[in-house]
Amino acid sequence: MESFDAFKEKLDREHNWPTTYLFKFVVPSAKAEELKEIFVKESIQTKDSKSGKYVSFTIKKLINSSDEVIEIYIKAGEIEGLIAL
Repeated sequence: MESFDAFKEKLDREHNWPTTYLFKFVVPSAKAEELKEIFVKESIQTKDSKSGKYVSFTIKKLINSSDEVIEIYIKAGEIEGLIAL
């Protein structure tokens, strides 16, 4: 988690917890279900790329702390080909 220290400080400076946090990701279409599993109860907006090879995700989630945001990015980062925006 050491590499996330600066990100954590920025999150804490810019947000008052709890807050609704906006996540944006792009994943290969074949990996879309893996990302959906992380956000089971959330409202997810998706958009397929023109080629159909990728799916962009926009997710709003009520988050209680910067640590929770970082945990989600770490978990999502395990998905092969994922790009966090």
